[in-house]
Amino acid sequence: MLTETTFTVSGFTPVPVDAVQAPTALGVGVATMEKLYSGGAEGRSTTLFTSAFDPERGVGTYVAIESFVGSLDGRTGAFNFAHAATTRGAGRSAEYFTIVPGSGTGDLAGIEGGGSLVIEADGTHRVTFDYTLR
Repeated sequence: MLTETTFTVSGFTPVPVDAVQAPTALGVGVATMEKLYSGGAEGRSTTLFTSAFDPERGVGTYVAIESFVGSLDGRTGAFNFAHAATTRGAGRSAEYFTIVPGSGTGDLAGIEGGGSLVIEADGTHRVTFDYTLR
């Protein structure tokens, strides 16, 4: 099944990184995020977000794992998904998106698949889930 949804970030909390970092040109940061979804997915997620990023140049890479709870195409439950991408100041490359197998609960038990995350010119974050229920 293919479904599309959008999200807004309702919270972003940086988390201190206690480990000694190597002196690279991009610092590593960690944060937790809260997101609200509407569309084919209705609900909320908590996200663990890690990045090496330079906001002035818009260059870097992020890796995120989310725990979503709500409904997907009217089926209620929860599941995890992970995504990552790189930017060199414009656009995205090296994109990765997967639904974590074995993570679904309720009507979403057995969910598997992938998807994509696109940031539109107006800043809208659009997620597509391409999934099956086993």
